[in-house]
Amino acid sequence: MRIAVLDDYQDVARSYADWDGLDVEVFTEHVADVDELVAALEPFDVIAAMRERTRFPREVITRLPNLKLLVTTGMRNASIDVEAASDHGVVVAGTGSGGGWGATSELAWGLIFALLRDIPGQDRQVRTGGWQTGVGVELGGKTLGLLGLGRLGSQVADVARAFGMNVIAWSSNLTEQRAAEAGARLVGKDELFAESDVLSVHLVLGERSRGLVGADELAMMKPTAFLINTSRGPIVDEAALRAALHEGRIAGAGIDVYGTEPLPVDDPWRSTPRTVLTPHIGYVTDDTYEAFFTETVENIRAFAEGSPIRVLNGG
Repeated sequence: MRIAVLDDYQDVARSYADWDGLDVEVFTEHVADVDELVAALEPFDVIAAMRERTRFPREVITRLPNLKLLVTTGMRNASIDVEAASDHGVVVAGTGSGGGWGATSELAWGLIFALLRDIPGQDRQVRTGGWQTGVGVELGGKTLGLLGLGRLGSQVADVARAFGMNVIAWSSNLTEQRAAEAGARLVGKDELFAESDVLSVHLVLGERSRGLVGADELAMMKPTAFLINTSRGPIVDEAALRAALHEGRIAGAGIDVYGTEPLPVDDPWRSTPRTVLTPHIGYVTDDTYEAFFTETVENIRAFAEGSPIRVLNGG
């Protein structure tokens, strides 16, 4: 079996698992063009996809006649048409994520601290011969708004309370009881945007959440408020957010996810002020990668032995 490992940007897949005896080719560069992608992957029997970096719609799957096994890191991948895979006899398998998704909530707090204390800017000042500029913002007594209060939102809420923050939350199906259990107060959507000093997005991308944070919602925010997105880029109207930042209608944004990834060299995000930008690294940690790649190899070996495991389209 020929195995393609996709989007291994840091070229570390082979160091996190034992691939001995497997015919593996690692792709460290993202292939965005569909025709180029199909041409590159046509010879492979197995494809190992890193999260949702490369899309596998029906159009792609049907053009890969040799494909037998598609492994995704994580147990859910919105970029894979699982039904199309089943229609073409392709097994789709997933992996665990090590210590869970705490890595992403940790990054959310990293972005919050970086913004409110201007850590990147102060670092540049010191390195270029300068000293203090601007004045930081403390968290105690401020209001954290959570757009989504699932596992990740709840983890962020736990930390917020430790810093003495008030925590409010909203999502379309959130109840008062569930919010209280996570140490938050359920509010209406408009109230969430209007009251939050820091608003952090923790929703799954879907039809209901796509574009949920638009120009109207951003207009409700305080000019002193910050927005954090470690979830998915398309949940936020990126053009509207960039406009708000350029015009100073909100204080800043910490962004780890984008509508197009990797960001093109000339992408407008790269020149947007009042931002701390990271390259979708919420889950990019030692513990997570060890689980991802170790279980990817386990899935491949089990499939080769005729006993697939962690199958996502098994019935």
